[in-house]
Amino acid sequence: MQVRLGMGFDAPLGRDPDDIGVDLPTGLRQPPHRARRCRAERLQSWSWRSPVAVASGGPPVAVLVLTVIAVALLAVQMVAVRPVLNRRSDRVLVGEDVARSRAHLVYVACEGGKLVALVALGTAALAA
Repeated sequence: MQVRLGMGFDAPLGRDPDDIGVDLPTGLRQPPHRARRCRAERLQSWSWRSPVAVASGGPPVAVLVLTVIAVALLAVQMVAVRPVLNRRSDRVLVGEDVARSRAHLVYVACEGGKLVALVALGTAALAA
């Protein structure tokens, strides 16, 4: 939770970042090692949970399907969306004026899909 909060934009809710003196490059800046560490922890977490679940008695089909969906959404985020967002933020940090990107919407949609899949997965696992 601390890493996730540290990666967020530190502007009070309901206020425009320009009103508090935070420009876009400052708001986007984060240490690259923090982002890599967070992604590595996510992948490491998934890499052992799924095989343990399968080896410990064969989970129901619903649990396997929901796990595959959540892992697929995570893979889409990591492989397809994050590199696009990283390139865009690098261009903004250099000072380039870039157009709005729809990659943020794809990222948020993936997060929403993972949330639904993980809640359903938890429910299915408890019901099993």
